[in-house]
Amino acid sequence: MATLSLYSHSFFLLLILLPVIFNLQHHLTVAGGCQYPPVIFNFGDSNSDTGGLVAGLGYTIGLPNGRSFFRRSTGRLSDGRLVIDFLCQSLNTSLLNPYLDSLVGSKFQNGANFAIVGSSTLPRYVPFVLNVQLMQFLHFKARAIELASTSDPLKGMMVSESGFRNALYMIDIGQNDIADSFSKGLSYSGVVKLIPNVISEIKSAVKTLYDEGGRKFWVHNTGPLGCLPQKLSMVKSKDFDKHGCLARYNSAAKLFNEGLEHMCRELRIELREANIVYVDIYAIKYDLIANSTNYGFEKPLMACCGYGGPPYNYNVNITCGHGGSNSCEERSRFISWDGIHYTETANTIVAMKVLSMQYSTPPTPFHFFCGG
Repeated sequence: MATLSLYSHSFFLLLILLPVIFNLQHHLTVAGGCQYPPVIFNFGDSNSDTGGLVAGLGYTIGLPNGRSFFRRSTGRLSDGRLVIDFLCQSLNTSLLNPYLDSLVGSKFQNGANFAIVGSSTLPRYVPFVLNVQLMQFLHFKARAIELASTSDPLKGMMVSESGFRNALYMIDIGQNDIADSFSKGLSYSGVVKLIPNVISEIKSAVKTLYDEGGRKFWVHNTGPLGCLPQKLSMVKSKDFDKHGCLARYNSAAKLFNEGLEHMCRELRIELREANIVYVDIYAIKYDLIANSTNYGFEKPLMACCGYGGPPYNYNVNITCGHGGSNSCEERSRFISWDGIHYTETANTIVAMKVLSMQYSTPPTPFHFFCGG
């Protein structure tokens, strides 16, 4: 009887997941018609770090990270692919190599990823904040163009000047600015006062990239911080919303997102030749939490990999991949992977919704960014 119940439950989850898989495959097929895969440069934090922390600092991120797709750890904080991986695949381009990875044979023809775990926008000049990532990009660009004018064999493995001009510039940062401010003991009003400074740093980065010839920008807002198992397990004063998330954290995230969207509107006017797409990641992720059963997820506020069991399975001293931690079975349906980052299953749904254009302003098909 127990076995029959398990099969019934698995079949039910499969029925829920199949439309999501087919929708994602459809978007990948449509966008995958890129005759010329684009060059992509990404700036951000752990939500889009494809191995920069490991490559740059030698930090150990072991299994079970990476177990679902790569079958090994790649430095991604997930059991598999991130949203940025799915977006790259949708344009028929290779997954982005971390800029700091010296072991990839300098193969950066399709761009580079400057995102690093823990990155924020402030304070400036502290590795690896947005400003530092931007300086790394400027060095990368100068060196690539320099090589292009020589007979160096590496020049064929780098981005050309036209590649930089036609590249897609993705920005996904700001979460740590808000989260770290709360963790340092700032009041809600104190965190809110910092938001304009964070927005200003992102705006400055976009303008610098524009001055360098960039014209295509893809800007993600931040997700519902108050729904992360890490925050829920560590915050003592808990002001829950109706879905069990921390209201103050989510309110601050929404205020940041409003400022970021306003910034994008301003820059579309100021930078006349720029295409700037704002993507509402918050709405997508909060919908996963609020309507988790519709997607077949159980315990939407509990980490798959961690320690402590229900309700959050998160312990700051025993985190995923470290001694004493445990992880759910590989086919389990969890939104949160390690209490902060999402599972590949959740990232699949997020990517599908991003590609749907329903959460993009202005609505823009992602294959608009195909190379040419």
